[in-house]
Amino acid sequence: QVQLVESGGGLVQPGGSLRLSCAASGRIFSFTSMAWYRQAPGKQRDLVAAIASDSSTRYADSVKGRFTISRDGAKNTVYLQMNSLKPEDTAVYYCYGLGGGIFWGQGTQVTVSS
Repeated sequence: QVQLVESGGGLVQPGGSLRLSCAASGRIFSFTSMAWYRQAPGKQRDLVAAIASDSSTRYADSVKGRFTISRDGAKNTVYLQMNSLKPEDTAVYYCYGLGGGIFWGQGTQVTVSS
């Protein structure tokens, strides 16, 4: 069974930065795609950024130019560097992996507030 474990969330002031990490453990597959989603209270879970096995990336319009997704294929780890954070970025951020199945992490809270 594959588990995705996120880390790096927390409280940050507007304009600040955070780096989220997501590491796969257990029976590790080679993910064809990994991504970050987020869900704010009362809203649906939306894609933030995704990265494929060829390292191609895509981003939600709301985070383009501020967030960067990267991955370490050998470690099946994906990162999300978040800069210039805004209060509207506040949400629970979930890691997603596609490979031999669909896998989700448990989520990590990101709060942007002064």
